[in-house]
Amino acid sequence: MALTIDLAGRVAVVTGGTRGVGAGITTTLLAAGAQVIACARRPPDRPLEAAGRTADHAKLDLRDPDAVSTFFRQVRDERGRLDVLVNNAGGTPYRPLAQSTPQQAARAIELNLTTAVTASLAAREVMADQQSGGSIIMIGSVSGSRPSPGTAAYGAAKAGLDHLARSMAVEWAPAIRVNTLVLGMVRTERSHLHYGDEEGLAAVARTVPLGRLATPAEVGEACAFLASDLARYVSGASLLVHGGGERPAFLDAAQTNPQPPADPGFQLPPTSPDPGAT
Repeated sequence: MALTIDLAGRVAVVTGGTRGVGAGITTTLLAAGAQVIACARRPPDRPLEAAGRTADHAKLDLRDPDAVSTFFRQVRDERGRLDVLVNNAGGTPYRPLAQSTPQQAARAIELNLTTAVTASLAAREVMADQQSGGSIIMIGSVSGSRPSPGTAAYGAAKAGLDHLARSMAVEWAPAIRVNTLVLGMVRTERSHLHYGDEEGLAAVARTVPLGRLATPAEVGEACAFLASDLARYVSGASLLVHGGGERPAFLDAAQTNPQPPADPGFQLPPTSPDPGAT
């Protein structure tokens, strides 16, 4: 039996879905058959299309709870349903925490965590009344599970996002599944702002075991899987999409290939006497 991801007839909302990773998610869900509404304050630079369908754009400020509630009610009234919410909106500039104001740190947490709470609560009001329930996907980051110098508030928000998803998965089961994609580095049209020119991007890629950064489409494919019936028993999960993680710095710092330390609790068995010895 062939396994396919088929989202035909389903309605999906992707926050921050018009650029970068969000655009990759939007076009991949379109290709899988879904109707997609991409929420963002700015429209895409060009129409987001796949498989003969074009995503709709909704101008929405996710920091406005009343506007968010109104938007999801409109989706229900106009489309008749809501099957998938991808909480992708987020991001932050590089800024050491000591050089940040409390207001800047609070905005980073609001954009990367609080808005996901707001959107998820509004989506639940629609999904919970459907026999088919729904799927909510958080776009997390490895910054939430390791030190994140220069983006500390962002990393803290992403850690909270992962915990939020696992708690929601318990509270809102069985009607609604909630999962997190934990992303590593993704190459987008704005990668140069974080990693520099092509030489810098190549150097960064060498720190990833798979030898390259992810593409937005690959993130979209993981989203499509979690949104589909193939993942119908997957909830409260954190799916790592990071190319194997990051090469430990000590491996490059060591002058020779490091060997694992001997286990003091382990001893070789005594050598058996050689019957031919005298």
